[in-house]
Amino acid sequence: MSAEEAVPVGSARRSFRPVLLSVVITAIVALLFGVPWWILVVAGAAWPTPVVVVGTLVFLAALVALPVLMTLGHGGRRLDRAARAGDTLLGVIWVLFVWALLGCVLRLGLGLAGVADPVRSRATAVVVAAVSLVLLAWGHHEAMRVPRIRRVEVPIDRLGAGLDGVRVVLLTDTHYGPIDRADWSARVVAAVNALDPDLVCHTGDIADGSVAQRRAQAAPLRDVRARLARTYVTGNHEYFGEAQGWLDHMRELGWEPLHNRHIVVERDGARLVVAGVDDATAGGSGHPGHRADHATALAGAAPDLPVLLLAHQPKQIGAAVAHGVDLQLSGHTHGGQIWPFHLLVRLDQPTVRGLSRHGDRTRLYTSRGTGFWGPPLRIFAPSEITLLTLRAA
Repeated sequence: MSAEEAVPVGSARRSFRPVLLSVVITAIVALLFGVPWWILVVAGAAWPTPVVVVGTLVFLAALVALPVLMTLGHGGRRLDRAARAGDTLLGVIWVLFVWALLGCVLRLGLGLAGVADPVRSRATAVVVAAVSLVLLAWGHHEAMRVPRIRRVEVPIDRLGAGLDGVRVVLLTDTHYGPIDRADWSARVVAAVNALDPDLVCHTGDIADGSVAQRRAQAAPLRDVRARLARTYVTGNHEYFGEAQGWLDHMRELGWEPLHNRHIVVERDGARLVVAGVDDATAGGSGHPGHRADHATALAGAAPDLPVLLLAHQPKQIGAAVAHGVDLQLSGHTHGGQIWPFHLLVRLDQPTVRGLSRHGDRTRLYTSRGTGFWGPPLRIFAPSEITLLTLRAA
């Protein structure tokens, strides 16, 4: 290339993106650790020098450990022990960051009330630390418990009288992962069976890891009882690993994998189309034959029958409306999982939780999820097993 040749603009932009991404990530991490460090250790608290030194070293060690643990736990090596530690550290620092930010408001208020340093800053640090510790303990309990049952009645205009009152149990985002939750899985299945469901649906993100890694945790799903069908679709996390492997394994466990296909269930002469599509990320995942395809999923279905659609992400609702779906069941959002992360989720999804209406016919139910992803915490976003009772209009 001659000295006068210009580098193509597109190439220059592509080469700049990794640098920009690194800068953004560095800035975010610096804020996540820097804000709580400043509020708890520095500010105007005038703690004794040993306290400041030890506190600073703890934050520095955590700052260095986080990327190392996340790389070992979620990178190529997939070390569960590192993933557990890294995920927990991420959750702890997020909670400290959020409440340290709110602590800045408290600090300002105390200042306006005439409370001077070091009392003002020490009081702020103590409150932030105490609230964070309480929320972390409570949030861990909420994450590890069997989810509460959330009961919802959904009117379906085209539902036949024979299916009025049909009981649909929704599981989603179980995220079997680095923490062995085989016992939790068995207790969830017992809770589902106690609801005496007609139809059980799992809308994806079944696990983080391969079938071989998470087989024991998923095994209790074999014991789920449903009079009409047990159905499953993939979530985005399946496409980080072996999506087809999970589809095949769920079939082995006796479930109906709805990989862009449908089945028809019937009771007392009334019929319902139960369809499923792949996750919205499937098309760009590199997994051959995987993409969300509503037309294929509904091909051959009688146009006068009501349609229940399983689709992992709420934002797949647009295609559901276009194809005349009556009710879409989704997960993905976790209800935000750790407050106030729901505000960021809302930027990407049309709903975060609950029942909503879209268009003239279509309703969407978004579950807060049955399990949790990453940090073993749920703060102001409780998990759920959803019992939806369908009603003929």
